[in-house]
Amino acid sequence: MTLRLPVPGGSTRAYEPRTEPLALSTAGPLTSRTVFSAAHVVADPYADTTPDAPAAVDWDATLAFRRHLWSHGLGVAEAMDTAQRGMGLDWAGAAELIRRSAAEARGVGGRIACGVGTDQLTGPASLPEVRAAYEEQLALVEESGAQAVLMASRALAAAATGPEDYLDLYGHLLRQAGEPVILHWLGPMFDPALDGYWGSRDLDAATETFLDVIAAHPDKVDGIKVSLLDARREVGLRRRLPEGVRCYTGDDFHYPELIAGDEQGFSHALLGIFDPLGPLAAEAVRLLDTGDEEAFRKTLDPTVELSRHLFEPPTRFYKTGVVFLAWLAGHQDHFAMVGGLQSARSLPHLARAYELADGLGLFPDPARAESRMRSLLTTYGVPQ
Repeated sequence: MTLRLPVPGGSTRAYEPRTEPLALSTAGPLTSRTVFSAAHVVADPYADTTPDAPAAVDWDATLAFRRHLWSHGLGVAEAMDTAQRGMGLDWAGAAELIRRSAAEARGVGGRIACGVGTDQLTGPASLPEVRAAYEEQLALVEESGAQAVLMASRALAAAATGPEDYLDLYGHLLRQAGEPVILHWLGPMFDPALDGYWGSRDLDAATETFLDVIAAHPDKVDGIKVSLLDARREVGLRRRLPEGVRCYTGDDFHYPELIAGDEQGFSHALLGIFDPLGPLAAEAVRLLDTGDEEAFRKTLDPTVELSRHLFEPPTRFYKTGVVFLAWLAGHQDHFAMVGGLQSARSLPHLARAYELADGLGLFPDPARAESRMRSLLTTYGVPQ
């Protein structure tokens, strides 16, 4: 049944939804690449909250979504940017999320890595306070049995006076870490407060500091996650990593080519776009596991248009599209987000996201997705 989808300027256009989902093979382990999906949190729509109140999370639905990702052979990157860290989910909520998800991972044998940051600091902080905040979170993640991801810190970006402060603080944390960690470089397009991270707005200079941190402690660095949306820079970084240190692409614009790699290496993956793409992404990597790079690219390349749409500026609001698609796919019963972030994208943006996702066959039940899209359009007053 035809939908009338809104377009900017007040008009609509006809769209004919597909009737069958994409057929995918049976899930199995991924062997040639380590692949994490950064996962979103499901809000509790019945909680009586305000935008600045602590996040109210629907724990059952949130953990069910993680089981969905694990069932397809993906790892879960927990309490990361996709889970609205610093954009609705505070440290208390993130800590509970880490505890619950790590316990769930142990129960099902799923791989999990959890974000370690400094978001318990809510105002200006000194470098010793930043270090103590990192230490608190690192201890919690390690006690939970999860792998740690050392996330970029707004507080450190504000307190640091130059590259030496980063070298000193990260060196201290890496020496303390019980197991190898993943270092995360999140660019300012995802969080403007991280502009100038690693001590310089010059990305070449920042890269050298980043590599110096890794070179000083290669045994404590499992890998790096690079979220700069710059494939050339990621490949350059990848080629300079010490032996045994992995590159996990966080580039939601160029992930197929970076995961496929070249004659000098490839990237593993830790991606927010693999939240809505989970089953399809796993299918593509299984094709790559067989050595069929052409089939891998044929499967994953068509998803880039959707990813670029979800991550278009302001990029940090991509989470709205991710949760919207989870609702349409039936992974949750509502389109509500912690902090009210469901309002961060326009109706035409969401309509285009629906169209692209439906075209890819991402919805297990296309009729349900169509019905939910129609109800949203009706709520907004778009005639059908």
